[in-house]
Amino acid sequence: MPKKPADADEEPDPTPYLFVSLEQKRIDQTKPYDAKKSCWVPDDKEGFVLGEIRGTKGDLVTVAIPGGEEKNFKKEQVTQVNPPKYEKAEDMSNLTYLNDASVLHNLKQRYYAKLIYTYSGLFCVAINPYKRFPVYTNRCAKLYRGKRRNEVPPHIFAISDGAYVNMLTNHENQSMLITGESGAGKTENTKKVIAYFATVGASTKKGETEKKANLEDQVVQTNPVLEAFGNAKTVRNDNSSRFGKFIRIHFGPTGKLAGADIETYLLEKARVISQQTLERSYHIFYQLMSGAVPGVKEKCLLSNNVSDYNFVAQGKTTIPNVDDGEEFRVTDEAFDILGFTPEEKENVYKITAAVMHMGTMKFKQRGREEQAEADGTEEGERVGKLLGVEAVGLYTAFVKPRIKVGNEFVTQGRNVNQVNYSVGAMSKAVFDRLFKFLVKKCNETLDTKQKRQHFIGVLDIAGFEIFDFNSFEQLCINFTNEKLQQFFNHHMFVLEQEEYQREGIEWAFIDFGMDLAACIELIEKPMGILSILEEESMFPKATDKTFEEKLNTNHLGKSPNFQKPKPPKPGQQPAHFTLGHYAGNVPYNITGWLEKNKDPLNDTVVDLFKKGTNALVQEIFADHPGQTGAAAAEKGMLSIQKNIIFLCRLLALLYLT
Repeated sequence: MPKKPADADEEPDPTPYLFVSLEQKRIDQTKPYDAKKSCWVPDDKEGFVLGEIRGTKGDLVTVAIPGGEEKNFKKEQVTQVNPPKYEKAEDMSNLTYLNDASVLHNLKQRYYAKLIYTYSGLFCVAINPYKRFPVYTNRCAKLYRGKRRNEVPPHIFAISDGAYVNMLTNHENQSMLITGESGAGKTENTKKVIAYFATVGASTKKGETEKKANLEDQVVQTNPVLEAFGNAKTVRNDNSSRFGKFIRIHFGPTGKLAGADIETYLLEKARVISQQTLERSYHIFYQLMSGAVPGVKEKCLLSNNVSDYNFVAQGKTTIPNVDDGEEFRVTDEAFDILGFTPEEKENVYKITAAVMHMGTMKFKQRGREEQAEADGTEEGERVGKLLGVEAVGLYTAFVKPRIKVGNEFVTQGRNVNQVNYSVGAMSKAVFDRLFKFLVKKCNETLDTKQKRQHFIGVLDIAGFEIFDFNSFEQLCINFTNEKLQQFFNHHMFVLEQEEYQREGIEWAFIDFGMDLAACIELIEKPMGILSILEEESMFPKATDKTFEEKLNTNHLGKSPNFQKPKPPKPGQQPAHFTLGHYAGNVPYNITGWLEKNKDPLNDTVVDLFKKGTNALVQEIFADHPGQTGAAAAEKGMLSIQKNIIFLCRLLALLYLT
């Protein structure tokens, strides 16, 4: 069972992390300020620095900067400084001078004072402190319960409570969009929001026995499971969500919790079998290797050395200050609270371990033939035992799959490269389908059949990414972020301005969505990047090179957002093109995009799995037609088509809230 929450009176005082102290306010008021001379000027290192105007000559302003040096700046580069009374302002829309320098300064000063939440009009800006502050305790949550936003300091709880009150008052579904670049703290804030709704809508019934996990616990306990199988260490974030999720918390007519459901999108499958040097695969692999839950490692036939498993040992295998053993115990307990049977739980672990073992299967070329064969069968026997299939049949299916020619099936010989690719593709598919099963099982548990009146949706997607190496996965993530930012801008700014016009307020209309339109069109329009990728994926003879040539022919020199990449740094792989996104220029490497988009699977192996003895393996492949089933629309669907369908569904949902 989950640990008993601490009594609110025993919890640390959150106020130093929420309010500016009176002493600090007095200090801030005494800061030197001259309304006519104080100014902000750009600085390469700091972004902006505080200066003092010494004189003007034509379009140039002479400014004394810290250190006493005097520099000349263009008039438009020099911006005004707010009076000291606005220092560490809770809502930046109240600032007298609202410019980039003032916004950055205010956020920075609040951050240094351990105040991580700040309002900017309708938005709540959160800055990740990479530390645990006592601002998510029951004691802190009580400060926000039933309070108006202007009665309490900025916090994600205030936004959450506002959504809850609006839902009850206006009888409308609500949505909370938590956006930001990778590592900004979206997932952590999402977890706090979900926990807040679970508490605020908790049932007051006390009749349930202690043994039965309640709905509030179950809603919160989906996090450890989804994080174990869907989060990983990246260069910028030790717990990066490698999938998107839209969680709907359902409430009954009186505002009591009535259930929840989770939709997940775009799990980064490539990470299952390959990682960059400073990254790691999904947490669950390393949790299994910890051996923290008695008997699991033995049943999974795992050794004591993670480097034995190439699929998950290409980058880092540990994370500083993270105990994979303790995390595994949390994951294992969450499975119990969510109602997984012992058999289901064991099979989940076995299938996960089988993916690790698949990376150890070896193949060699048979003599001078273009035919691969097993190079030892010990590894395959472990895979077969875990997945409930015969190792001999598994090896045969990989090296000589059956393919349909006309109305007949024939075996087709494969070389070593083809077999290794097929094993990798199958490993990714097994893990991806297992992840979908976990989500489905969580949803079954959270479906209480109680009366549902309205929901509050919480969106947490993989943040915008600019790495040294950006591939197909980054394009999908960044395109999704572009679309959501456009929705965000339209909803928050365009609709707000339309309200001004209806009320007769004089206002020069600004289209905040147009800034993003050029990049979005370049990606999604006919003969845009996705369209060309789809077209090339249909051509049997298309290659990465022909794809690159077609992109350059259609867009280089014609679309301002499509640019030639800069030369790579030493040791880096070169990029093929650079895209101008709203969050910055991203260089993309297109190697393997066609195969990633087609995502082909070995149907002979699928048929073998469907006839095996592992009930969960049968279940996760039940909807795959294999070779013997009827052709399904899903089977022929390209990855990018699935991405677009997901985006359309998601945006349609958001527009309804």
